[in-house]
Formats: sequence, C-alpha cells, structure tokens
Amino acid sequence: MPLTDTACKNTKPDAKPRKLSDGGGMFLLIHPNGSKYWRLAYRFAGKQKLLALGVYPEITLADARARRDQARKLLAAGIDPSEAKRKEKRIDALNRENTFEAVAREWHDNKKLSLTPSYAENVLHRLEADIFPLLGTRPISEIEAPDLLDALRQVEKRGALEIAKRLGQTCGQVFRYAIATGRAKRNPVPDLKDALKPSVQGHYAALEAKDLPEFLRVLDQNHARLYTLTRLAIRLMMLTFVRTQELIGARWSEFNLEESLWIIPAARMKMRKEHIVPLSSQAMTVLRELEKVSGGRELVFPNQAHPDKPMSNNTILFALGRLGYKGKMTGHGFRALAMSTIKEKLGYRHEVIDRQLAHGHKSKVDKAYDRATFLDERKKMMQEWADYLDAISTGKIILGSFGKAA
Repeated sequence: MPLTDTACKNTKPDAKPRKLSDGGGMFLLIHPNGSKYWRLAYRFAGKQKLLALGVYPEITLADARARRDQARKLLAAGIDPSEAKRKEKRIDALNRENTFEAVAREWHDNKKLSLTPSYAENVLHRLEADIFPLLGTRPISEIEAPDLLDALRQVEKRGALEIAKRLGQTCGQVFRYAIATGRAKRNPVPDLKDALKPSVQGHYAALEAKDLPEFLRVLDQNHARLYTLTRLAIRLMMLTFVRTQELIGARWSEFNLEESLWIIPAARMKMRKEHIVPLSSQAMTVLRELEKVSGGRELVFPNQAHPDKPMSNNTILFALGRLGYKGKMTGHGFRALAMSTIKEKLGYRHEVIDRQLAHGHKSKVDKAYDRATFLDERKKMMQEWADYLDAISTGKIILGSFGKAA
C-alpha cells in the first residue's frame, strides 16, 4: 500500500534498518538512530541501482513522489537518473565557481595591476555596492541584458547617471574576461546602449570666489554636525586642492612635516607621476589636529567602520550636501575654485597653478614645463592661497592685501 504522512512520521526505528515501501520502487529507509531517507530502487543497463531522493521530513512524501516520477521519466527516455543527478551537481558546482562575483573578482585581481590603487579600490567598491547584491550569486553565463539593466537602473534611480554608465562599462569588461576564459558565451552590455539614461557631461559643480565667505562661515559653524575627521578633510582639500582619491588615500608616511611637504607617490596619482604639495602653515595646523584623531594609524583619513581602509570617496560629497551645497559643490570643485581664484585674485601664471593641480599635459609646450616644477613659486602661492582664505573667513578687506604674484 502507498505510504501516508502519518506512517512516515510515526514509524519508529528498529535495531536494524527498515524500509517502508510507497510503490514504483520508492521507499523510506529508517535507520536505527531514527534518521529517515528517501530512496528509489531501479534497474539501468541490466544493473540494480539506488537513487537518493532526499531526507525526511525536509523532503515530504509529496516531494519524494515528484522526484521519483521525474527519475522514472528519465529512465523511460534511456537516461540513468543517478548519472543525471551527478551531472547536475557538477554543473551546480561549476556555476558556483563561475558566479558573476567570482569572475568579477578574478578579473579585478588581474586588472588592478594596471590601475592606480585608489582607482582599483573604487572600481571594486562600486561592484560590491551596486552589482554584487543583485547579480553576484548568479552564474555569469546565465545573466542576460534585462538582468543587468535592472541592476543599473537601481543606480539611475539615485540620480547617479554617470556612475551607472561607468558600472555598465566595468561589467562589460567582466563579461569579456568571462568569454575569454570560457565562462560565458556573450556580453550583454552592448544590448543596453539605448536603454540607459544618458549622463549629462559638464564641469563639476564648483563655488566661485564670491561664494567663499558664506561657505567658510557654514563650515566653521558646523551646524550640520560633521565628524571632526570629515570637516578636517574638507579643510585640507581646500588648502591643497588635490583630487578626492589623493586626499582620502593619504598616508602619514607621505608627509615631511619638517619640510612642510606632502609627497604623493606616483602609484596614487592619476598621471602616475610623483606629486609634491607644499603645505602652508594653515595646512600644517590641520595636520596637527588630524594627528590627534588618526595619528596612530597608517591612513590620515581612515574609514570609521573599517579603519584599515580609507574614508569613502562619497564622504566629502555627502558632507557638502549636509552643509547645504548639494549640486553646488563637489570635492573636485575645490580644484576649479582654486584655479580660477588664484589666477584672478592672486595673479599667478596658469602654468604654475596647473603644475600644482598635477594636470596631464597635452601639448608639447605644456610638457616642457615638467622640466621645471616651479616649486619655490608654488610654495609661495600655496601660503598666499591659505592666507587669502583666512582673510575671507575673518571678514578682512582683501583688496590691496594680495598683490599680483611676481
């Protein structure tokens, strides 16, 4: 007679294993320790075989019967259900090894050697934040364009159109790597060409010189209650106008405090060239304050949750938003502000400021300036820039106090 749920549940174990038959070759095997296993006895190619169908009660009677019926369909088609199960396990194991996240991390390990450490870290962070939670566990060979589009549209909903675009490009590189290594057959990214919103190209939001008094007042008052580390990061960025990644990745070993110099190694620079940042007396004051907060660590701006990692590259952007400058100012905007204001108010030559900004040089004329770094003039300029900001902050009259630089 066919089994019932009650019989499966209530039958007690004996001193030896016992079987409760359900028909069609399926039975419940009850061990002396009380464990219960579904089994299917069948013949294939003239040999008696046994197929495991699961453990009771995790696999119910109804579930076991469905598995039995599926196995018998395979037998009718001339397929050994035990071999089919082993093949399925092999595929599952292969898929687990070849998930999008596994392949992406492997691609990143190979790729990061050709990237600056800060940029490589940012690429991985974006994948971890926006792609892995939705697609990370999926076999990369099974991911189609609509799956990827759904993940990227979640980024678009935040208004981060440029990030969505760059993530798509990164995913495209991951898929191309998967194809080259035999883990995928096609790259779905080109199919998204007209499905994503176009990012608006333009300059980074930046304040003008006339906006500085109000901004400095808001930063000093700190009604937004920014963390000390964040507020000091903004201060140092204003005084040095380095790139955000260069700032947040700063290490104490890079600073020569006796000479008032910050020497950023080539590996951390966008242009892969060592960069010298003269430090004004005001920047030195900020660093002394930072020593009280993070001086015992390798990083000048450690991440609060993970101190062995740098501050998030969004920290300054979010802080500027809390100060009331969302869409009006960015971390990169301090570079544009310094460039325009130093030229207009302090009268320094473009090439001197440009060298301090560590821009890439496109023309032969610009490249010639690399042979002379204008370091003495840049030291003078950086101190005048800091004094200029102080004068604005204290409300002093600036006209006449800062003449044209020689």
